[in-house]
Amino acid sequence: MPDILIADDHPLFRDALQRAVLAALPQAQVRSAESVHGLYALIEQYPDADLLLLDLHMPGARGYSALVHIRGQYPGLPIIVVSGHEEAQVARRALAHGAAAYIPKSTAGEEIVHAIRAVLDGDVWLPPQLVGGRAELKPDEADIAARVAALTPQQFRVLTMIAEGLLNKQIAWELGVSEATVKAHMTAIMRKLGVNNRTQVALAASQLAVEPGAMQPLPVDEEGE
Repeated sequence: MPDILIADDHPLFRDALQRAVLAALPQAQVRSAESVHGLYALIEQYPDADLLLLDLHMPGARGYSALVHIRGQYPGLPIIVVSGHEEAQVARRALAHGAAAYIPKSTAGEEIVHAIRAVLDGDVWLPPQLVGGRAELKPDEADIAARVAALTPQQFRVLTMIAEGLLNKQIAWELGVSEATVKAHMTAIMRKLGVNNRTQVALAASQLAVEPGAMQPLPVDEEGE
C-alpha cells in the first residue's frame, strides 16, 4: 500500500487533500502533519513514502524554503506543492525548485486526483491555466537554494526560526538545547550560506520567499549574533 504524506496547517484543506488521495489511490495510507517540523518527523518515520503534498505556506516554512530543503534531503520523494497563489510565475518557480506538480487551492477535487495520478506515473502536472512559460531561477536564487538544501534538518529548523525573528535564547528553548548549541548551528549555517552575520542569514533566506522584495531585513540578535 502506498504511503502518502500531507503537510498543511489548514484542517479543512488537509481533509480535502486526503479525500483526493483516497479517490486516486483507495488503498493508500495517508499521514498528515500541520507544520514542517512535524513533517520531518513523518518523513523520518516513513522514509520510503511515495508522495508528499506540501503547502507552500505553513508553520516552519517561508516560501520555497521547505520545498528546497526536503528536495535536497530526500531527492527520491516526489512533491506536489499546494498553495493559495494562482500566479503562473509562482507555479513555475515551484517546478524549478523541484516540485513535480503545482496545485492552486482553488483547484477542483477531480483535478487534484488527476494531478496525483500524473505525478505517481512520473509526469509533471500544472493546471491548464498555468501551463506555458519557462521554469527558470535567477542565479542568486538557484545558488541560495543549493546552499539551503545542504543544511542538516536541525540547521534548517534554526534557519526558519531566525527568519521568523526569534532570538538565540528563544530558539534554544524551542529546540530544548543550550544557547551554545544554537550558536554552533549559527556558525555552520553562516558558513554554508556564505554569509557573515544573522541579518545576512535572514536576507539569504528571504530570496526563497514567494515575494522576495516584500520581506525586510530582520533586526540583529541582542547578543550580536
